[in-house]
Amino acid sequence: MKETTLYLENQEINIEQKIYFKFKRIFDIVIGIIGLIFLVPLAMFIKINYLLAGDKESIIYKQERIGQNGKTFTIFKFRTMIPNAEKELVKILKKNKKLAKEYEINHKLENDPRITKVGKFLRKCSLDETPQFINILNGNMSLIGNRPYLPREKDDMGMYYNQIVKTKPGLTGYWQVSGRSSTTFEKRLELESYYSNNFSFLLDFKIFLKTFSTVLFKKGAK
Repeated sequence: MKETTLYLENQEINIEQKIYFKFKRIFDIVIGIIGLIFLVPLAMFIKINYLLAGDKESIIYKQERIGQNGKTFTIFKFRTMIPNAEKELVKILKKNKKLAKEYEINHKLENDPRITKVGKFLRKCSLDETPQFINILNGNMSLIGNRPYLPREKDDMGMYYNQIVKTKPGLTGYWQVSGRSSTTFEKRLELESYYSNNFSFLLDFKIFLKTFSTVLFKKGAK
């Protein structure tokens, strides 16, 4: 009798999850369309500013990231760094042990020398991520989810990896509204593992509302 009850409870949880993901996808499509409408004039503004700074390279930055169930996809962002930023990072970390240690702990550099003047503005205003509305419409990402990690970060994610990839990565998420760049890489993994194990309409709604205050007051944006 207990085994039957357990089976029914698990079946009920699966149905709830299906409803959750179905409604979340509908919401993502609506938000994605609205986001693209605002993306066009923003892209024109950014392109003009890059040209005025003498930078003629593409303003869109493409990169492979880890998606749901470990499947990789191409993410879109507004470029905030100099061209060939990844190659430049290798050189910087080899030359500067202090920065190498900082990157090892946070997987980010607080004062990254690769960031352009336009890029600093985009990051402070949290505008660099907005091309990900394209990813949301494509179904690679959701409005709310975990950070889309780099393939090279997989080993560093350790025991958290399988938990985090259970859900789609998001444009905003639990980590983003809980300190963002102010937190360590380990703390970020803990927060995002928690989200993947406790996702719900209520938690998503709280993250959605908190995102506005985080962006408005630029909390953790670097």
